[in-house]
Amino acid sequence: MPATLPDGDPVPADGALPGSALEGLGERPFAFYVHVPFCVTRCGYCDFNTYTAAELGPGASRESYADTAIAEVRMARRVLGDADLPARTVFVGGGTPTLLAPDDLGRVLAAIDAEFGLAPGAEVTTEANPESVDDAYLAKLREAGFTRVSYGMQSAREHVLAVLDRTHTPGRVPQVVDWTRKAGFEHINLDLIYGTPGETDDDWRASLEAALACEPDHVSAYALIVEEGTRLAARVRRGELTAPDDDAMADRYLMADELLGAHGLSWYEISNWATGPDAACRHNVLYWTGADWWGVGPGAHSHVGGTRWWNVKHPAAHAARLAEGVTPAHAREVLDAEDRRVERIMLELRLAEGCPVEPLDDASVRRAIGDGLLEPGPYERGRAVLTLRGRLLADAVVRELA
Repeated sequence: MPATLPDGDPVPADGALPGSALEGLGERPFAFYVHVPFCVTRCGYCDFNTYTAAELGPGASRESYADTAIAEVRMARRVLGDADLPARTVFVGGGTPTLLAPDDLGRVLAAIDAEFGLAPGAEVTTEANPESVDDAYLAKLREAGFTRVSYGMQSAREHVLAVLDRTHTPGRVPQVVDWTRKAGFEHINLDLIYGTPGETDDDWRASLEAALACEPDHVSAYALIVEEGTRLAARVRRGELTAPDDDAMADRYLMADELLGAHGLSWYEISNWATGPDAACRHNVLYWTGADWWGVGPGAHSHVGGTRWWNVKHPAAHAARLAEGVTPAHAREVLDAEDRRVERIMLELRLAEGCPVEPLDDASVRRAIGDGLLEPGPYERGRAVLTLRGRLLADAVVRELA
């Protein structure tokens, strides 16, 4: 886990937002993210804000967490006033959200509905580890109003899962996907990671093929990042494991795009493929297109009208503040026009529809087209869209264009 939170400006005790953030509130899409910071064990590559039972200490628990989250939802209503803000999407992430009882997850969702309302056809997602759910759990989750489940599959090879410290067996994924469908879920995502030390091209191909055999309507594929402070980083530093190779990572990405595309899943964001627009993760699309969202939970980030804030990290500190009626926000920043321009380019350029040419330097755009990083056709229609090569070099393209 990162040891510190970013610096920022202080937040009023009642969480009140600056007037600039409230301008146009309700005109932009609104969403909730709910962070559940609990895990049975910590995966060696993970630097998310998560806690095992041994790390949690007094003042917070799984059993009391739903009530704490509901208290923050109610605080969000007070801070945002009477604006009509039906949640278009709700995303419960972690950690392992499905370590909470399904009734607890349902209560948090019901609180969001009671305070803000859910927009018609709202997308409601929870992340889950394959070993953390069964058929009865999934049935209760669907009954509570969840519409989508995202599973941390990561790999279909046992030796790769072992390096990542994942505890499920490869055969568990098809089983839970089958249970998920029988529970009535139409939308299922499988998360994969490529570039794990010791993974071969054949291993990665096997993982893709195993995921496709489950017939999900969405697949996410992420390059492994060796984050400082993780157990994986320590093993790489000691020479026990080899750091991921950039060329091998590029080859794995190309393999993923080819195989997923051949099975009817098209990329709509650099690391995400779906069977069609209805299967895309609408919650993440809201992030990438500058919507408003409230992040509930320790370490969660929020954004409303160009003001961004982040909560205290530890669950006990988060719970204590809410019990006192004080905002759990640690600090915040108000983005200026240039910050928002650069962020828009950085996020929207990741999408298959690209970003408008208007905020970009025209000479840089033309140079990127000449270098084969941007598609020439969309430029004529006022859009900057990455080529396949551009996707492999997306960070560099953003730096050049921004």
